[in-house]
Parts: sequence; structure tokens; C-alpha cells
Amino acid sequence: MKRFDLRHLGGDFYSRMGEILDQEVSEGEVAIFLFEVGDFSSVQKSADWILERGDELLNSLRFNEVDWTIVVKRKGA
Repeated sequence: MKRFDLRHLGGDFYSRMGEILDQEVSEGEVAIFLFEVGDFSSVQKSADWILERGDELLNSLRFNEVDWTIVVKRKGA
């Protein structure tokens, strides 16, 4: 399991999250992503994006007042 802090990217974290999943997370491995929530649209968008990739969204929850975490299992072979 690996943890990645994407808060410094603001609302533009999707491409970096994809790069991380493709390059730094092995198939079947779990990754935790932390990102900043603005208007909460990024929460649903990130969940939809993970599912479109074919990965498994294991959890999505509020971390504190401004941050959100999602737990993703990278798709297997």
C-alpha cells in the first residue's frame, strides 16, 4: 500500500493520479490518494474517473475540513 499527497495540485490532480497509478502502483496494489476538496464535484469526478479506468474504488472519505482521501486498488492483469 502506498500513499500519495496530491493536495498541492488543487483541483487539477487527475492526470497526476493516473500517472501514479500507471507508473508507481503495481497491478493489484492499493494506493491512497489525498487531495483538496473545493466544491465537492472533484469527489464524484474522481470516483467516476477511477471506475472508467477499470480500477476498483475501495473507499472515499473526508479526511478533515478541506481534504479528501480515496483508496484505489489498481486493476489486475
